[in-house]
Amino acid sequence: MKSTQSFTLALSVALGGLAISSPSLVSAQEKSSPAAAPRVAHRTLEIDGLDIFYREAGPKDAPTLLLLHGFPTSSHMFRNLIPALADEFHVVAPDYPGFGNSSMPALDEFEYSFDSFTNIVEKLTERLELERYSLYLMDYGAPVGFRLATRHPERVESLIIQNGNAYDEGLREFWDPIKAYWIDKGPKNADALRGLLTLEATQWQYTTGVRNVESISPDNWNVDQRLLDREGNQEIQLALFFDYGSNPPLYPSWQQYLRQHQPPMLIVWGKNDPIFPAEGAFPYRRDLKKVDFHLLDTGHFALEEDGDRIAELMRRFLRRSLGDS
Repeated sequence: MKSTQSFTLALSVALGGLAISSPSLVSAQEKSSPAAAPRVAHRTLEIDGLDIFYREAGPKDAPTLLLLHGFPTSSHMFRNLIPALADEFHVVAPDYPGFGNSSMPALDEFEYSFDSFTNIVEKLTERLELERYSLYLMDYGAPVGFRLATRHPERVESLIIQNGNAYDEGLREFWDPIKAYWIDKGPKNADALRGLLTLEATQWQYTTGVRNVESISPDNWNVDQRLLDREGNQEIQLALFFDYGSNPPLYPSWQQYLRQHQPPMLIVWGKNDPIFPAEGAFPYRRDLKKVDFHLLDTGHFALEEDGDRIAELMRRFLRRSLGDS
């Protein structure tokens, strides 16, 4: 019997796998083969004359997740979350202009603002024919996503909030020099913010508040910093620091959207984040009747340390919330 199986395997290899193996061999082979991870496509669309890069995975007829990244990163922050969910969901994660692999036009060629980013993301969703989607909002992704949601509440099926602010309570002492820049964008206040664009500051964002620094890959800050250090990018980031001042005046309208439309919400918040501390997470429960609320014992980029848990919480939440819709 042993020699017969060996002959069958040899013949199968010789014929490129066309030989018929015995049922017992097929069964053992299938049991030992791990399920293939969903493939992630890396694509670019031209929108308003700019190359807008995005990652995409999962069946296009499945519920869509639109993942919106924060500062100073890109869709790279979702590199592990996308394949973790793409077996069941259609996942799309774009890079804003000036970030990641999207175009970086000069300041005199493009208005770097959260309104502009929202326009780009909105056009991307329409080009991809995303009629309905759930939004993952993190850091800069929150003002982009809430603008998108208030423009098109009928398109938003649910919200996943991860260290993304919509309330004054979430802007503590970290924001004091940025608030000073909103009032006076002169050289003194601008120079005070350039320290946020250094390698040390980028590494600090990834490592502060985490349980185990050794679990955080230095690829994160090395990738982000290389892009921050491009000629002209510092001035782009300063323009966005200034424009962030346009967001707090919109908080009341975003809160009204939440009260009126009551979108299902999952909060997965790194509670040790000094940029968007946990105080910013609790007020969502004032305006929403039901919030799936989780404070995680980690920092700003919670996906780096708790990505597996966040993916599982998202899967359970989305199955329940989309099933109810």
